Amino acid sequence: MKNRGLKVCLVKPESIAAEIGLEPGDWIISINGEPLQDLIDFRFWESEEKLSIDVKKAGGAAWILDVEKDYDQCLGIEFGQGSFGRTRSCSNKCVFCFVDQMPAGLRKTLYVRDDDYRLSFWSGNFITLTNLKDSELRRIARQRLSPVYISVHTTNPELRSEMLGSQKAGLIMEQLGYLAEACIEMHTQVVFCPGLNSGVELERTAADLSGLWPAVSSLAVVPVGLTRYRQDLFQLRGVTSDEARDLVRWVSARQEEYMRDFDDPFIFASDEFYLLAGEPVPPVDRYGSFPQLENGVGLTRLFLDEWAKVQKHLPKEVAAKKVTLLTGSLGEKVLSPVVERLNKIKGLSVSLQAIENYFFGQQVTVAGLVTGKDILKQVAPGEAGDLLVLPSVMLKKEDLVFLDDISLAELASRLKVSIAAVEGPRQLVDVLAGAPEKADVFIEIS
Repeated sequence: MKNRGLKVCLVKPESIAAEIGLEPGDWIISINGEPLQDLIDFRFWESEEKLSIDVKKAGGAAWILDVEKDYDQCLGIEFGQGSFGRTRSCSNKCVFCFVDQMPAGLRKTLYVRDDDYRLSFWSGNFITLTNLKDSELRRIARQRLSPVYISVHTTNPELRSEMLGSQKAGLIMEQLGYLAEACIEMHTQVVFCPGLNSGVELERTAADLSGLWPAVSSLAVVPVGLTRYRQDLFQLRGVTSDEARDLVRWVSARQEEYMRDFDDPFIFASDEFYLLAGEPVPPVDRYGSFPQLENGVGLTRLFLDEWAKVQKHLPKEVAAKKVTLLTGSLGEKVLSPVVERLNKIKGLSVSLQAIENYFFGQQVTVAGLVTGKDILKQVAPGEAGDLLVLPSVMLKKEDLVFLDDISLAELASRLKVSIAAVEGPRQLVDVLAGAPEKADVFIEIS
Protein backbone atom coordinates (compact mmCIF):
# COMPACT_ATOMS: atom_id res chain seq x y z
CA MET A 1 0.00 0.00 0.00
CA LYS A 2 1.33 3.43 -0.92
CA ASN A 3 2.40 5.52 2.03
CA ARG A 4 -0.12 8.29 2.79
CA GLY A 5 2.23 10.35 4.91
CA LEU A 6 1.04 12.82 7.54
CA LYS A 7 -1.91 15.18 7.34
CA VAL A 8 -1.23 18.81 8.22
CA CYS A 9 -3.59 20.11 10.92
CA LEU A 10 -1.96 23.48 11.66
CA VAL A 11 0.47 25.80 9.94
CA LYS A 12 1.98 28.41 12.23
CA PRO A 13 1.76 32.01 10.99
CA GLU A 14 4.98 33.47 9.53
CA SER A 15 6.62 30.03 9.60
CA ILE A 16 8.58 28.44 6.76
CA ALA A 17 5.59 26.20 6.04
CA ALA A 18 3.35 29.24 5.66
CA GLU A 19 5.86 30.92 3.34
CA ILE A 20 6.04 27.92 0.99
CA GLY A 21 2.25 27.60 0.76
CA LEU A 22 1.46 24.63 3.00
CA GLU A 23 -2.05 24.61 4.45
CA PRO A 24 -4.17 22.50 6.83
CA GLY A 25 -5.47 19.48 4.95
CA ASP A 26 -2.28 19.01 2.91
CA TRP A 27 -0.40 15.70 3.21
CA ILE A 28 3.38 15.53 3.69
CA ILE A 29 4.28 12.30 1.90
CA SER A 30 8.07 12.22 2.19
CA ILE A 31 11.15 14.34 2.91
CA ASN A 32 14.33 13.84 0.89
CA GLY A 33 12.81 10.68 -0.55
CA GLU A 34 12.18 9.18 2.89
CA PRO A 35 8.52 8.21 3.43
CA LEU A 36 6.96 9.47 6.65
CA GLN A 37 5.46 6.81 8.89
CA ASP A 38 4.84 9.07 11.87
CA LEU A 39 5.79 12.26 13.67
CA ILE A 40 9.19 10.86 14.64
CA ASP A 41 10.12 10.43 10.98
CA PHE A 42 9.02 13.98 10.25
CA ARG A 43 11.00 15.49 13.15
CA PHE A 44 14.08 13.47 12.21
CA TRP A 45 14.16 14.49 8.56
CA GLU A 46 12.87 18.02 9.19
CA SER A 47 16.09 18.82 11.04
CA GLU A 48 18.19 18.73 7.86
CA GLU A 49 19.31 21.98 6.20
CA LYS A 50 18.20 21.09 2.67
CA LEU A 51 14.78 19.51 2.19
CA SER A 52 12.89 18.18 -0.79
CA ILE A 53 9.31 17.80 0.42
CA ASP A 54 6.77 15.65 -1.43
CA VAL A 55 3.32 17.14 -0.80
CA LYS A 56 -0.17 16.17 -1.81
CA LYS A 57 -2.35 19.25 -1.58
CA ALA A 58 -5.81 19.11 -0.06
CA GLY A 59 -7.26 19.66 -3.54
CA GLY A 60 -5.30 16.72 -4.97
CA ALA A 61 -2.36 18.48 -6.66
CA ALA A 62 1.12 17.00 -6.15
CA TRP A 63 3.89 19.44 -5.19
CA ILE A 64 7.62 19.09 -4.69
CA LEU A 65 8.93 21.85 -2.43
CA ASP A 66 12.66 22.58 -2.04
CA VAL A 67 13.63 24.30 1.19
CA GLU A 68 16.93 25.58 2.58
CA LYS A 69 17.00 26.46 6.26
CA ASP A 70 19.13 26.34 9.38
CA TYR A 71 19.88 22.93 10.89
CA ASP A 72 17.18 21.95 13.43
CA GLN A 73 14.98 24.89 12.39
CA CYS A 74 11.31 23.82 12.45
CA LEU A 75 9.01 24.20 9.46
CA GLY A 76 6.09 25.22 11.67
CA ILE A 77 3.68 22.33 11.09
CA GLU A 78 1.50 20.40 13.53
CA PHE A 79 -0.22 17.12 12.69
CA GLY A 80 -2.69 16.57 15.53
CA GLN A 81 -3.59 13.35 17.31
CA GLY A 82 -3.11 11.08 14.32
CA SER A 83 0.59 11.81 14.03
CA PHE A 84 1.63 8.41 15.41
CA GLY A 85 -1.00 6.35 13.67
CA ARG A 86 -2.17 3.21 15.40
CA THR A 87 -0.51 2.49 18.75
CA ARG A 88 1.35 -0.82 18.88
CA SER A 89 -0.42 -3.12 21.34
CA CYS A 90 1.22 -5.49 23.78
CA SER A 91 1.02 -9.15 22.74
CA ASN A 92 2.58 -10.52 25.93
CA LYS A 93 0.77 -12.45 28.64
CA CYS A 94 2.74 -11.22 31.62
CA VAL A 95 2.03 -13.14 34.81
CA PHE A 96 1.86 -9.86 36.77
CA CYS A 97 -0.04 -7.70 34.23
CA PHE A 98 -2.01 -5.04 36.12
CA VAL A 99 -4.56 -4.65 33.33
CA ASP A 100 -5.60 -8.28 33.82
CA GLN A 101 -6.35 -7.44 37.45
CA MET A 102 -8.74 -4.55 36.88
CA PRO A 103 -12.51 -4.77 37.20
CA ALA A 104 -14.85 -4.05 34.33
CA GLY A 105 -16.53 -0.68 33.95
CA LEU A 106 -13.57 1.71 34.17
CA ARG A 107 -12.73 4.13 31.37
CA LYS A 108 -11.49 2.46 28.20
CA THR A 109 -8.01 3.97 28.25
CA LEU A 110 -7.19 2.05 31.43
CA TYR A 111 -7.42 -1.24 29.55
CA VAL A 112 -5.01 -0.20 26.78
CA ARG A 113 -1.91 -2.42 26.67
CA ASP A 114 0.58 -0.39 24.68
CA ASP A 115 4.03 -1.73 23.88
CA ASP A 116 5.09 0.85 21.31
CA TYR A 117 8.78 1.73 21.00
CA ARG A 118 7.87 5.13 19.56
CA LEU A 119 5.94 6.08 22.71
CA SER A 120 8.83 4.86 24.82
CA PHE A 121 11.08 7.42 23.15
CA TRP A 122 8.43 10.14 22.91
CA SER A 123 6.65 9.80 26.27
CA GLY A 124 8.78 7.55 28.46
CA ASN A 125 6.44 4.54 28.33
CA PHE A 126 8.00 1.23 29.29
CA ILE A 127 8.19 -1.42 26.56
CA THR A 128 9.31 -5.06 26.45
CA LEU A 129 10.86 -5.21 22.93
CA THR A 130 9.05 -8.50 22.27
CA ASN A 131 7.06 -7.17 19.31
CA LEU A 132 9.95 -5.37 17.59
CA LYS A 133 11.00 -6.35 14.09
CA ASP A 134 14.67 -6.18 13.14
CA SER A 135 13.87 -3.19 10.92
CA GLU A 136 12.42 -1.36 13.91
CA LEU A 137 15.49 -2.05 16.03
CA ARG A 138 17.55 -0.64 13.18
CA ARG A 139 15.28 2.41 13.05
CA ILE A 140 15.84 3.09 16.76
CA ALA A 141 19.57 2.97 16.13
CA ARG A 142 19.52 4.96 12.89
CA GLN A 143 17.30 7.77 14.16
CA ARG A 144 18.86 7.76 17.62
CA LEU A 145 15.54 7.31 19.39
CA SER A 146 17.08 7.78 22.78
CA PRO A 147 16.41 7.35 25.64
CA VAL A 148 14.07 4.37 25.65
CA TYR A 149 12.48 2.72 28.69
CA ILE A 150 12.52 -1.06 28.83
CA SER A 151 10.74 -3.54 31.09
CA VAL A 152 13.35 -6.25 31.51
CA HIS A 153 12.14 -8.08 34.68
CA THR A 154 14.85 -10.71 34.26
CA THR A 155 17.74 -11.36 31.90
CA ASN A 156 17.34 -15.15 32.25
CA PRO A 157 15.96 -16.05 28.76
CA GLU A 158 13.85 -19.00 29.89
CA LEU A 159 12.46 -17.21 32.94
CA ARG A 160 11.70 -14.04 30.95
CA SER A 161 9.83 -16.05 28.32
CA GLU A 162 7.80 -17.65 31.11
CA MET A 163 7.08 -14.37 32.92
CA LEU A 164 6.10 -12.49 29.76
CA GLY A 165 4.36 -15.37 28.02
CA SER A 166 6.40 -14.85 24.86
CA GLN A 167 9.20 -16.88 23.28
CA LYS A 168 10.65 -13.67 21.83
CA ALA A 169 11.18 -12.41 25.38
CA GLY A 170 14.27 -14.59 25.63
CA LEU A 171 16.12 -12.37 23.12
CA ILE A 172 16.41 -9.51 25.58
CA MET A 173 20.20 -9.48 26.05
CA GLU A 174 20.83 -9.62 22.30
CA GLN A 175 18.44 -6.71 21.79
CA LEU A 176 19.93 -4.65 24.60
CA GLY A 177 23.42 -5.40 23.32
CA TYR A 178 22.50 -4.16 19.83
CA LEU A 179 21.05 -0.93 21.21
CA ALA A 180 24.08 -0.45 23.45
CA GLU A 181 26.39 -0.81 20.45
CA ALA A 182 24.33 1.93 18.77
CA CYS A 183 24.83 4.18 21.86
CA ILE A 184 21.10 4.25 22.66
CA GLU A 185 20.48 5.27 26.26
CA MET A 186 18.22 2.81 28.10
CA HIS A 187 16.39 2.99 31.41
CA THR A 188 15.25 -0.41 32.65
CA GLN A 189 12.91 -1.81 35.25
CA VAL A 190 12.23 -5.05 37.11
CA VAL A 191 8.81 -5.80 38.55
CA PHE A 192 9.87 -7.70 41.65
CA CYS A 193 7.87 -10.90 42.09
CA PRO A 194 8.91 -12.78 45.26
CA GLY A 195 10.06 -16.31 44.53
CA LEU A 196 10.09 -15.75 40.78
CA ASN A 197 12.66 -13.15 39.70
CA SER A 198 14.04 -12.39 43.15
CA GLY A 199 17.18 -13.65 44.90
CA VAL A 200 19.88 -15.03 42.57
CA GLU A 201 17.75 -14.11 39.54
CA LEU A 202 17.72 -10.45 40.54
CA GLU A 203 21.46 -10.57 41.17
CA ARG A 204 21.98 -11.99 37.67
CA THR A 205 19.75 -9.33 36.13
CA ALA A 206 21.58 -6.50 37.89
CA ALA A 207 24.96 -7.91 36.86
CA ASP A 208 23.91 -8.34 33.21
CA LEU A 209 22.40 -4.87 32.93
CA SER A 210 25.22 -3.08 34.72
CA GLY A 211 27.54 -4.84 32.29
CA LEU A 212 25.99 -2.67 29.57
CA TRP A 213 26.70 0.59 31.39
CA PRO A 214 26.61 3.44 30.37
CA ALA A 215 24.13 2.58 27.59
CA VAL A 216 21.90 0.97 30.22
CA SER A 217 22.00 3.94 32.55
CA SER A 218 19.50 2.96 35.25
CA LEU A 219 17.67 -0.02 36.73
CA ALA A 220 14.59 0.43 38.91
CA VAL A 221 13.15 -2.37 41.03
CA VAL A 222 9.44 -1.93 41.74
CA PRO A 223 7.14 -4.25 43.73
CA VAL A 224 4.54 -6.33 41.94
CA GLY A 225 1.07 -4.80 42.21
CA LEU A 226 -1.73 -7.22 43.07
CA THR A 227 -5.43 -6.41 43.22
CA ARG A 228 -8.37 -8.43 44.49
CA TYR A 229 -9.34 -9.26 40.90
CA ARG A 230 -6.73 -12.00 40.32
CA GLN A 231 -9.13 -14.89 39.81
CA ASP A 232 -7.71 -17.71 37.66
CA LEU A 233 -4.39 -15.90 37.18
CA PHE A 234 -0.81 -17.01 37.84
CA GLN A 235 -0.20 -17.49 41.56
CA LEU A 236 1.71 -14.52 42.88
CA ARG A 237 2.02 -12.94 46.28
CA GLY A 238 2.92 -9.50 47.47
CA VAL A 239 6.18 -8.35 49.01
CA THR A 240 6.47 -8.76 52.79
CA SER A 241 8.03 -6.10 55.00
CA ASP A 242 11.00 -8.41 55.67
CA GLU A 243 11.53 -8.95 51.93
CA ALA A 244 11.30 -5.20 51.36
CA ARG A 245 13.91 -4.65 54.06
CA ASP A 246 16.25 -7.21 52.52
CA LEU A 247 15.74 -5.69 49.09
CA VAL A 248 16.55 -2.09 50.05
CA ARG A 249 19.64 -3.21 51.94
CA TRP A 250 20.78 -5.25 48.95
CA VAL A 251 20.19 -2.26 46.65
CA SER A 252 22.20 -0.06 49.02
CA ALA A 253 25.14 -2.48 48.86
CA ARG A 254 24.97 -2.60 45.06
CA GLN A 255 24.85 1.19 44.90
CA GLU A 256 28.10 1.32 46.88
CA GLU A 257 29.73 -0.85 44.23
CA TYR A 258 28.33 1.14 41.31
CA MET A 259 29.31 4.44 42.86
CA ARG A 260 32.90 3.17 42.97
CA ASP A 261 32.76 1.78 39.42
CA PHE A 262 30.52 4.28 37.61
CA ASP A 263 30.31 7.27 39.96
CA ASP A 264 26.55 6.69 39.71
CA PRO A 265 24.16 4.63 41.86
CA PHE A 266 22.69 2.92 38.74
CA ILE A 267 20.20 0.70 40.63
CA PHE A 268 17.21 2.01 42.59
CA ALA A 269 14.43 0.59 44.72
CA SER A 270 11.07 2.31 44.35
CA ASP A 271 9.79 4.36 47.27
CA GLU A 272 7.23 1.70 48.19
CA PHE A 273 9.96 -0.67 49.32
CA TYR A 274 11.37 1.80 51.87
CA LEU A 275 7.97 2.66 53.28
CA LEU A 276 6.93 -0.99 53.48
CA ALA A 277 10.24 -1.92 55.13
CA GLY A 278 10.15 0.98 57.57
CA GLU A 279 13.61 1.97 56.36
CA PRO A 280 14.70 5.58 55.86
CA VAL A 281 14.53 6.91 52.32
CA PRO A 282 18.08 7.36 50.97
CA PRO A 283 19.70 10.81 50.71
CA VAL A 284 19.54 12.76 47.49
CA ASP A 285 22.95 11.63 46.24
CA ARG A 286 21.67 8.03 46.05
CA TYR A 287 19.22 9.01 43.31
CA GLY A 288 21.73 10.33 40.78
CA SER A 289 19.84 12.49 38.30
CA PHE A 290 16.47 11.04 39.41
CA PRO A 291 16.07 9.17 36.11
CA GLN A 292 12.94 7.22 37.07
CA LEU A 293 10.68 9.60 38.97
CA GLU A 294 7.68 8.50 36.88
CA ASN A 295 8.33 4.98 38.14
CA GLY A 296 7.95 6.04 41.76
CA VAL A 297 11.69 6.25 42.41
CA GLY A 298 12.72 9.27 44.46
CA LEU A 299 9.43 11.12 44.78
CA THR A 300 9.44 10.69 48.55
CA ARG A 301 12.98 12.04 48.82
CA LEU A 302 12.04 15.12 46.78
CA PHE A 303 8.94 15.60 48.94
CA LEU A 304 10.94 15.37 52.18
CA ASP A 305 13.61 17.75 50.91
CA GLU A 306 11.03 20.27 49.76
CA TRP A 307 9.23 19.98 53.10
CA ALA A 308 12.51 20.60 54.96
CA LYS A 309 12.87 23.90 53.09
CA VAL A 310 9.23 24.92 53.37
CA GLN A 311 8.84 24.30 57.09
CA LYS A 312 11.57 26.84 57.84
CA HIS A 313 9.19 29.55 56.63
CA LEU A 314 5.86 28.35 58.00
CA PRO A 315 3.54 31.07 59.30
CA LYS A 316 2.99 31.24 63.04
CA GLU A 317 -0.73 31.84 62.62
CA VAL A 318 -3.41 31.51 59.93
CA ALA A 319 -7.13 32.22 59.73
CA ALA A 320 -8.94 29.52 61.71
CA LYS A 321 -9.76 26.49 59.58
CA LYS A 322 -10.27 22.77 59.92
CA VAL A 323 -8.59 20.74 57.16
CA THR A 324 -8.57 17.07 56.21
CA LEU A 325 -5.56 15.80 54.28
CA LEU A 326 -6.07 12.59 52.28
CA THR A 327 -3.47 10.07 51.17
CA GLY A 328 -3.11 6.36 50.43
CA SER A 329 -2.29 4.03 53.29
CA LEU A 330 1.40 4.00 52.39
CA GLY A 331 1.63 7.79 52.34
CA GLU A 332 0.50 8.03 55.95
CA LYS A 333 4.05 7.23 57.09
CA VAL A 334 5.44 10.19 55.17
CA LEU A 335 2.74 12.70 56.02
CA SER A 336 2.24 12.02 59.74
CA PRO A 337 5.20 14.19 60.88
CA VAL A 338 4.17 16.87 58.37
CA VAL A 339 0.67 17.05 59.86
CA GLU A 340 2.09 17.07 63.38
CA ARG A 341 4.15 20.16 62.53
CA LEU A 342 1.28 21.89 60.72
CA ASN A 343 -0.92 21.53 63.78
CA LYS A 344 1.51 23.72 65.72
CA ILE A 345 0.39 26.67 63.59
CA LYS A 346 -2.14 28.74 65.51
CA GLY A 347 -5.61 28.61 63.96
CA LEU A 348 -4.93 25.46 61.95
CA SER A 349 -6.41 22.04 62.68
CA VAL A 350 -5.25 19.34 60.22
CA SER A 351 -6.46 15.74 60.25
CA LEU A 352 -4.70 13.08 58.21
CA GLN A 353 -6.87 10.36 56.72
CA ALA A 354 -5.34 7.40 54.91
CA ILE A 355 -7.85 5.94 52.45
CA GLU A 356 -8.02 2.15 52.39
CA ASN A 357 -8.22 0.82 48.85
CA TYR A 358 -11.31 -1.40 48.88
CA PHE A 359 -11.82 -0.86 45.15
CA PHE A 360 -8.64 -2.67 44.08
CA GLY A 361 -7.94 -4.42 47.38
CA GLN A 362 -6.25 -3.33 50.58
CA GLN A 363 -2.88 -4.62 49.38
CA VAL A 364 -2.88 -1.68 46.95
CA THR A 365 -1.52 1.14 49.10
CA VAL A 366 -0.32 3.95 46.80
CA ALA A 367 -2.17 7.27 46.59
CA GLY A 368 -2.24 7.21 42.79
CA LEU A 369 -4.67 4.27 42.79
CA VAL A 370 -7.17 5.71 45.29
CA THR A 371 -10.64 5.99 43.75
CA GLY A 372 -13.44 8.47 44.27
CA LYS A 373 -15.73 5.68 45.48
CA ASP A 374 -13.36 4.76 48.29
CA ILE A 375 -13.09 8.37 49.39
CA LEU A 376 -16.88 8.66 49.45
CA LYS A 377 -17.13 5.48 51.52
CA GLN A 378 -14.63 6.68 54.10
CA VAL A 379 -15.31 10.42 54.34
CA ALA A 380 -18.81 11.47 55.36
CA PRO A 381 -20.47 14.65 54.00
CA GLY A 382 -19.57 17.60 56.20
CA GLU A 383 -16.91 15.58 58.06
CA ALA A 384 -13.85 17.01 56.30
CA GLY A 385 -14.17 20.46 57.84
CA ASP A 386 -13.52 23.64 55.86
CA LEU A 387 -11.20 22.13 53.27
CA LEU A 388 -10.24 18.75 51.88
CA VAL A 389 -6.70 18.48 50.47
CA LEU A 390 -5.54 15.55 48.35
CA PRO A 391 -2.49 14.80 46.16
CA SER A 392 -2.82 15.62 42.46
CA VAL A 393 -1.53 12.15 41.58
CA MET A 394 -4.99 10.78 42.41
CA LEU A 395 -6.44 12.55 39.37
CA LYS A 396 -6.25 12.32 35.62
CA LYS A 397 -5.19 15.89 35.03
CA GLU A 398 -6.89 16.45 31.68
CA ASP A 399 -10.35 15.59 32.99
CA LEU A 400 -9.89 15.99 36.76
CA VAL A 401 -11.36 12.57 37.43
CA PHE A 402 -10.32 9.63 39.59
CA LEU A 403 -9.64 6.17 38.16
CA ASP A 404 -13.32 5.29 38.52
CA ASP A 405 -14.35 8.42 36.58
CA ILE A 406 -15.78 10.23 39.60
CA SER A 407 -14.88 13.86 39.03
CA LEU A 408 -13.29 16.14 41.58
CA ALA A 409 -16.27 18.47 41.23
CA GLU A 410 -18.68 15.62 42.03
CA LEU A 411 -16.62 14.65 45.06
CA ALA A 412 -16.69 18.23 46.35
CA SER A 413 -20.42 18.44 45.82
CA ARG A 414 -21.22 15.14 47.53
CA LEU A 415 -18.91 15.77 50.48
CA LYS A 416 -20.09 19.39 50.77
CA VAL A 417 -16.54 20.72 51.08
CA SER A 418 -14.08 22.73 49.03
CA ILE A 419 -11.22 20.61 47.65
CA ALA A 420 -7.64 21.48 46.75
CA ALA A 421 -5.39 19.10 44.82
CA VAL A 422 -1.71 19.80 45.46
CA GLU A 423 1.56 18.50 44.04
CA GLY A 424 3.87 18.99 47.01
CA PRO A 425 4.66 20.73 50.30
CA ARG A 426 4.91 24.23 48.83
CA GLN A 427 1.42 24.12 47.34
CA LEU A 428 0.08 22.49 50.51
CA VAL A 429 1.39 25.27 52.73
CA ASP A 430 0.23 27.98 50.32
CA VAL A 431 -3.29 26.55 50.39
CA LEU A 432 -3.35 26.26 54.18
CA ALA A 433 -2.03 29.79 54.53
CA GLY A 434 -5.03 31.15 52.62
CA ALA A 435 -4.00 31.03 48.96
CA PRO A 436 -6.08 28.19 47.47
CA GLU A 437 -5.58 29.63 43.98
CA LYS A 438 -1.98 28.34 44.18
CA ALA A 439 -3.18 24.74 44.32
CA ASP A 440 -2.87 22.53 41.29
CA VAL A 441 -6.68 22.47 41.25
CA PHE A 442 -9.14 24.19 43.56
CA ILE A 443 -12.89 23.61 43.63
CA GLU A 444 -14.80 25.87 45.99
CA ILE A 445 -18.10 24.95 47.59
CA SER A 446 -19.82 27.98 49.12
